[in-house]
Amino acid sequence: MGRKWANIVAKKTALDRANSRVYAKFGIEIYAAAKAGDSDPHSNPKLKFVLERAKQANVPKHIIDRAIDKARGNTDETFQELRYEGFGPSGSMIIVDNLTSNVNRTAANVRAAFSKNGGNMGNSGSVSYLFDSTGVLVFKGEDADSWLEYFMEEDIDVRDVMEEEGSIIVYTEPEALHLAKEALEKKGVHEFDVTELEMVAQNEIDLSAEDLEKFIKIVETLEDDEDVQKVFHNVENFLEG
Repeated sequence: MGRKWANIVAKKTALDRANSRVYAKFGIEIYAAAKAGDSDPHSNPKLKFVLERAKQANVPKHIIDRAIDKARGNTDETFQELRYEGFGPSGSMIIVDNLTSNVNRTAANVRAAFSKNGGNMGNSGSVSYLFDSTGVLVFKGEDADSWLEYFMEEDIDVRDVMEEEGSIIVYTEPEALHLAKEALEKKGVHEFDVTELEMVAQNEIDLSAEDLEKFIKIVETLEDDEDVQKVFHNVENFLEG
């Protein structure tokens, strides 16, 4: 759990807010969640979670409303969740989560992102067993020990609580993410830098400058694809590229 979440959040947020592609991807995710269940977030927990994340990313209200309105209409468009796994240079590993209405297109694009940039696609499970599905909450605060004690008192299944550069990072079991967030809100925390289900690498690696350049190209190509929702990896010095 050594990743510097505070730095990642600061840089990622700066990029995300300036990038309209992020808004488009949230629009797809909101539409898919609303289409798969109720368009009312109060009765659709998955939609509620997506909307909370969208608001944290400053997704404009008109994009959110348009996605929900589209889901309420009569359309045959459906989206499928897919996960691909692969390898970059020097033992680097990548997990790619997708939400797509065209499986063949997505598979071809992800494969090309790897093969054209020095990587290789792997089989299902070839990488993910070295990652842990983890709930991650990040908010401004201090005194990690007190927060850990609070979660124990609330009987929330938390793996770890850390403090890094003025932020508290909470790692939970996947199913405990919502409970932990509700417990924090009850304690007066209402602004979060991160509220996500992440695939956290069990061990991270540093790449040489040459390998890092190749690796960044793979990740950037994947993230530019409209069907790709999230990219997880095990490279610790990624942000130094």
